[in-house]
This record gives sequence, structure tokens and C-alpha cells, in this order.
Amino acid sequence: MKYTTICGTDLHILKGDVTTVADGRTLGHEGVGVIDQVGTGVSQFHVGDRVLISCITSCGKCDYCRKGMYSHCRDGGWVLGNTIDGTQAEFVRIPHADTSLYHIPEGADEEALVMLSDILPTGFECGVLNGHIGPGDTVAIVGAGPIGLATLLTAQFYSPAEIIMVDPDFHRLEVAKRFGATAVVQTNAVQEIMKSTNGRGVDVAIEAVGIPATFDICQEIVTPGGHVANVGVHGTSVTLHLEKLWSSNITITTRLVDTVSTAMLLKTVQSGKLKARSLITHHFSLHDITKAYDTFGNAAMEKALKVIVTNS
Repeated sequence: MKYTTICGTDLHILKGDVTTVADGRTLGHEGVGVIDQVGTGVSQFHVGDRVLISCITSCGKCDYCRKGMYSHCRDGGWVLGNTIDGTQAEFVRIPHADTSLYHIPEGADEEALVMLSDILPTGFECGVLNGHIGPGDTVAIVGAGPIGLATLLTAQFYSPAEIIMVDPDFHRLEVAKRFGATAVVQTNAVQEIMKSTNGRGVDVAIEAVGIPATFDICQEIVTPGGHVANVGVHGTSVTLHLEKLWSSNITITTRLVDTVSTAMLLKTVQSGKLKARSLITHHFSLHDITKAYDTFGNAAMEKALKVIVTNS
């Protein structure tokens, strides 16, 4: 491993929200590395190749993989840092390497490419694509953490008229404005958004936190015929208000990222159109990963977005 990072999902694991993770598991499902050894079944990669590691492992052959649902691969899916040891280490084993790694172009910004392991594909696929964002839409993204900001960056591919960011943290909302948000809301989200839309609500409400309160906001602000796209990792149940929504013609989607968009997003990062590096705020060595977790876990106080952990 050369570079890895910490994900909000890792914090959910430490809280006990992800029951598939056994005690003692090495966490991490993102990163960039150099191949040290290859197995006999690997044909597309060789020792010394610089590679981007996908957070999703896919065999490329099972029925789910053939549908493009790599996250549900029968011999893979989200296994790194979950059911097998992950990338927050000096070395990591990648199953099905031929279909789970990407060659890094010459001269690429390797730290920036770490953002392509998970958060950029997640924000794009689970939020933007599932939300069916279109030109002229009004979009609300509830949660301005790294995943919400990744959604904000990729939502602009489709030219929505308005992107409203919701978060209690002033600093993150300032970042969101720099990243392209047209409006920000810090408190009284439902009232403020309904007021600003003249009672109409938003075409697309994206939940990017993973707690009941933020999902409730999305249910309250979505307009009839709109979409609620869930991105957050939920550790507790939420209440679905069908007594209000049953007649509203809305669509609610859930998804675990499939990373079908990684190759495309890599091109947009290489072209300079997608500013992946802007998501990085802090750097640590692997030996100081406890400090990295402290910083990322206290993101509001530390003004942290994504941290880069270097194996040096």
C-alpha cells in the first residue's frame, strides 16, 4: 500500500453498526498501491504495476456481476475491511484482482485517485444516478461530509438549477459553497427549504448521513414525483411515512456502490474536470493512524474532510 484513507463507514463499524465485521479485522477499503506479488489466476496486472483499489471486489462472472451489481458479487462485493482484512496496512490481498483493480495512468495524482476507490463512485452512483438528477432540477443533499460533497461535485455533471446543501456545521457549508452549492441550510432544514421553493419541495433529496433525522428531512422536502436517494449507512431503523407519501408518486432508492462508474470518473479526474484532490484536508503516516482516526472522528472540530494515510 502507498496511500489509504478513512471512510465514514469505518466509523460506523467502530460504533457497531456493521455486524459482519469481526473483532480484530484490519479496516479500510480504499487506496492506491504497487503490486508486490500476483497469483496464478491474475493476467492483467504484474509486479510493480501502480494500481487503484476498488472498494468493491468483483469476480466478473456471477449473475450479479453480469448485471453490473458488483456490490452483490457472490464471491466478493464489499469484503475489504469487512469480511477480510483491508487497506489500512502495509500490504493487502485483493481477490479477483483482474476485475477489482485499475491501472494508474502515468503522471496521475495518486493521492487524488484514492477518492475514486469509494466516495466519488458512491456519491455519483447512489446519489446522482439513483436520484435521476436532470438539467433544471432542484436538488437537496442532506449531509455535507465527504460523501455529501462528493455527491455535490458529481451532481454538477447534469446541470441542476439548484443544489441545496444541508448540514449543521458552518465550515462544511462554506466548503460546499466553494464546491458549487447554490444555497446552504444550517438549521430548520424542512422549513427553510420549503420556504425557498415556495412550498414545492425538491426534485431530488439525497440522504448522505445515515441517521433517522436526516432521512426524515428527505421525506419532508421531496416534491410529488420526486426521488429520495439514500446514500448513508444506516445502523438503526427509520420511519417511512407512507401515511403522507403513498399518493405522492415518489421513488425511494437504496444502493451499495457498484463502482461501475470508476473508469469514467478516472477520466474526469485526469482531465481536471473533477477536482478530487479538493476533498483532501489532512495527511498522516500509517504509524499515526490512531491520530488520523481521532481527527476524522472529530471532523467538525478539526475541519477535516478526507485524510490521506501514507505507508512510508
